Amino acid sequence: MGTSIRWSARTRALLRRWRGAPLTWLIIGGFVLMAAMAIGTALTVDRFRQNAIESGRDSLESAVRLLARHFDREFADFAVLQKSVIAELESHGIESADVFRSEMGTLAMHEELRAKASGWSDVAGANVFDANGVLVNSSRRWPVADISVADRGYFNRLKNDPIAQEEIEVVPGRLGNGPAIVIARRVSGLHGEFLGMVTRAITPEQLESYFASTGLGEDSSIAMHHQNGQLLARIPHVDAMIGQNYRTGSPEQKAVFERSFVTTQLASPIDGKDRIVASRLLTGEPLVVVATKSLDATLATWHTQTKFFVTVAVLSIGLLVLTLYLIFRQVTRRLAVEKQQLDTAMNTMTQGLLMFDQDERLIVCNRRYIEMYGLSAELVKPGAYFRDVIRHRHDTGSFHGDVDSYCDGILSNAGQTQSTIVETADGRLIEVKNQPGAAGGWLATHDDVTQRIRADERIAHMAHYDALTDLPNRVLMRGHLERRVAELSQGKPFAILYIDVDEFKGVNDSLGHEVGDELLRQVANRLRACVSGNDMVARLGGDEFAIVKAGSSDQAELTALAEQILTALRAPVNCNGQEIPTDASIGIAIAPDHGDTLDDLLKRADLAMYAAKSEGRRTYRVFAPEYDAKARQRRQLDLDLRQALPRGEFEVHYQPLVDLAANVVTGCEALLRWCHPERGMISPADFIPVAEETGLIGEIGEWVLKQACTEAASWPGDIHIAVNVSPVQFRSRTLALKVAAALAESGLAPGRLELEITETVLIRDDSEALTILQQLRELGVRIALDDFGTGYSSLSYLHRFPFDKIKIDRSFISDIGEPEDSSPIVQAVVHMAAARHMATTAEGVETEAQRDVLRQLGCSQMQGWLFSPAVPAAKLKQLLSAQAVAA
Repeated sequence: MGTSIRWSARTRALLRRWRGAPLTWLIIGGFVLMAAMAIGTALTVDRFRQNAIESGRDSLESAVRLLARHFDREFADFAVLQKSVIAELESHGIESADVFRSEMGTLAMHEELRAKASGWSDVAGANVFDANGVLVNSSRRWPVADISVADRGYFNRLKNDPIAQEEIEVVPGRLGNGPAIVIARRVSGLHGEFLGMVTRAITPEQLESYFASTGLGEDSSIAMHHQNGQLLARIPHVDAMIGQNYRTGSPEQKAVFERSFVTTQLASPIDGKDRIVASRLLTGEPLVVVATKSLDATLATWHTQTKFFVTVAVLSIGLLVLTLYLIFRQVTRRLAVEKQQLDTAMNTMTQGLLMFDQDERLIVCNRRYIEMYGLSAELVKPGAYFRDVIRHRHDTGSFHGDVDSYCDGILSNAGQTQSTIVETADGRLIEVKNQPGAAGGWLATHDDVTQRIRADERIAHMAHYDALTDLPNRVLMRGHLERRVAELSQGKPFAILYIDVDEFKGVNDSLGHEVGDELLRQVANRLRACVSGNDMVARLGGDEFAIVKAGSSDQAELTALAEQILTALRAPVNCNGQEIPTDASIGIAIAPDHGDTLDDLLKRADLAMYAAKSEGRRTYRVFAPEYDAKARQRRQLDLDLRQALPRGEFEVHYQPLVDLAANVVTGCEALLRWCHPERGMISPADFIPVAEETGLIGEIGEWVLKQACTEAASWPGDIHIAVNVSPVQFRSRTLALKVAAALAESGLAPGRLELEITETVLIRDDSEALTILQQLRELGVRIALDDFGTGYSSLSYLHRFPFDKIKIDRSFISDIGEPEDSSPIVQAVVHMAAARHMATTAEGVETEAQRDVLRQLGCSQMQGWLFSPAVPAAKLKQLLSAQAVAA
């Protein structure tokens, strides 16, 4: 309902927005968006162009920086030879050009030059010229050729300018092919007079080969110039350009040769293209490395990107134009479609819908409202007055009551949200909600909530009633008891009877849950029949029931009711064709005699019920204060038991097992004793059940096992030790591991340990029990079946499990020697055990007559007070020592 109403409201708001917002704004917005896209594209393209230029500059700067560092090192190495030769020559102290010529023009000097120049790669090696420019010696050849460089510019500058020490110039080669870059150094006399010069030469190709390794890409160039502008080498190589001077033109172009580092954009003097230029002066020579790249090549990638961005922008703008056109065309169609959708949504709503304006006139009415009340669409339509609509409902029988009073009530509260549920003449439940409108008037919805409310009622019933018996459950009973407790102050007593069906688990396990469920239903029916209408019968869960008896505190009346319940329940119950006998244990607590709070009464009824169960079942007990004391005593016993092991309050006593044939002790049974610091010795019958219920028996049993094994390891090797294993311990999957650990820790031989188990551990899971027994047997431990004959299916256990011994329960021993005694039973057990190679031990032997009969029957061992009670370890050792001495 709410979703449909919200959808309709959103639709109406949308229609108002379309009517109030002209399409002109949509078109203007579209053009603004197109302009923004165009401007954004232009800014992006320009930014990408700047990035491309910056990237090109960075690339050129990196290239010239790398080349400059490289050639600084190369020319420094190149000058080493010249400087060393000049230093050698000047060290001779030559005073005239003639002496210089004569001393330099010898074979010895040639050998020295050749030795110094070995390993250096250049065009003509190291050459020495005299003051007239004539070649007097060379590292390459001897005798030297007749060559003069008197016409060279670098020679004349060194000769005529005493300040000049080095000249670099590219010249046509005389000692090699093609032009050469000559590096000449002046040789001066003692008084600075010009004696000659030493030269070396390299080809432009040697420089250009290294230029090519930078890989600057298409339409780029790398050149080396003299600082005076002369081009020494260049890639791409052009012969006609080598030796030309380019230190001309604009100041920006001249700055390339003047500043140590320049990055600029110039029109190339070679091809006229706009180029990005980066230059760097060498630190040791008057040379400049210049790298250029045309602007077109630098922006090649940018051109591609620009085409892409422009294409995307054009397509986007075109798509936007198309979208605006389609929106413009569809708007009018959508108005009509959404009006139709609004009508469809309103007419398919599950609620009846009406909207009235501030003049009480009907604006909207859907089909569901008319169908819900069987009204006429000719009368209930837009324009009709609210009172006329209600009057029409009254006339058709869907409204009962005074029309004017109802209308006045609605109109007086039209500004407030109202919600009511009314029932129609045919039993339907209608929820009517009125919500005020924003501009006056109101919106009314009519929703048939019959199924929802009926479902809620069913859920509420399920939450408070038991699904199996349809009795009130624990939750409902507590609520009922809370009211009863509150009425105690008015002198209205009551009683609680807790009822537990005896042996129900056995029925459930043996006959199945279907039979068990039917039994519980029959019990519930019989309990209902035992009480009056003012009383409550509830199922608390499982096989537990309770009766709240109102208006009674007479114990005689309540015990009579308990007797009546037991009598009713003891009649056999027919469950699916099977006659099942049943009985119960009942606990009774009376308010206010036994408490005036809910929790106290429930607890005391429960204590009384458990008292009935512990005293033989099939009876009832009225709460008595000693039950509470027993419960507190048991809780205290539980708390003390948890501290007994850490405090060392446990002791292990040992009762001898006597071989009946030899009348000697062959083993002992370990029995746990608890010496409480305040209460003294506590019977195992009192604390062992508590330990098993709380799970403490696992830890205690492990301690007893270790103590017994350790003590037995100090006895003679033919004396074995028997230790009881609780069903709780036996169900632990780690029992075999704990036994192995105790044996290993004590050093006791496995064959001297005997574990006693009862039939209880075998009832739950035969296969799991067999697995654990096999694990113990693999350790070499002996297994004894304790309390034989007191449980179920004992004979089948003898066949299925590998026992070494059967212990005959004391209940079969106590009457031996008397008329109608149990001797035949004992003899049958002895014969069965012997047939399966099992020993037998009789428990509780207290008289010599019993011993003699057992010996005659062939029983293997006995234990009991006749020979010795359970004694501490020290006393047992005295007994064993005395036996050894007697032997």
